[in-house]
Amino acid sequence: MGEIVLYHGSFNKVVVPQYGLGETKHDYGKGFYLTENVELAKEWAVCRPDETNGWVHKFELDTKDLKVLDFQQYNVLSWLAELMKHRDAADTRRYKMLSKKFIAKYGIDTSEYDVIKGWRANASYFYIAKEFVRDNIDIEILEELLSLGGLGIQYCIKSKLAYSKLTKIEDGLICVDYNEFNEKYNKRDINARKNMHELVDSDINKVTNVFSTLI
Repeated sequence: MGEIVLYHGSFNKVVVPQYGLGETKHDYGKGFYLTENVELAKEWAVCRPDETNGWVHKFELDTKDLKVLDFQQYNVLSWLAELMKHRDAADTRRYKMLSKKFIAKYGIDTSEYDVIKGWRANASYFYIAKEFVRDNIDIEILEELLSLGGLGIQYCIKSKLAYSKLTKIEDGLICVDYNEFNEKYNKRDINARKNMHELVDSDINKVTNVFSTLI
C-alpha cells in the first residue's frame, strides 16, 4: 500500500495519538481510529448530540513493513466475531454463551497485526447485530444488510510500530460544522435502518442459516 492519507474525526481540536490509549469497547479494541474518507470523518466528528463543532485531523501512514489485517478479505462472520470480542450485541445469558462459541469458530487472532482495517460499526450496525443474534437474519443477506448501512471503512492503529509510522499533517486541520454534518450522519442512519428493516422483513430473508445454526 505504501503511504496513505487518513483522517480522524473528533470533537477535540488537539489530538495526539498514543500507543496504549483508546477504549477497549471500540470495534477493534484499544487503538487510534482513522478513515480514508474525509466526508465520513466529518460526520464521525459530530455524531454526538452535544451540538458543538468538531474537527478532522489529517495523517499520513507509511504501511511499509506493517502487517495489516483487512477484514474485507475475510468472511463477514470473522468481522462480526471480532466485534463480539469488544462489544455486546445483547446482554442475555444465551448470547454470552453462544458468542464465545461463535468467536472460537470464526474469530481471527489479531494480536500479531500492526493495523486492522475493516468496517465501522455505527448505530445501524447494532440493529443488524441484535436481530442476527436473535436468529432473525439469514447469513445469506448479512453482507447486503451491511452494505445498506453505509458502514465506512476504518483503520485502527494497534502496535507501537504502526504508531511510529503515523505522521500528522499539521496544516490539514478542518473545522466541522455541527448542524450540517450531524444532520448528514443522522440521515444516513435513518435511511440505513429503513432499508434494513425492509430487507429483513422481505421474502429474501429465509431465516434458515442463522446465528445459532452457524456454531
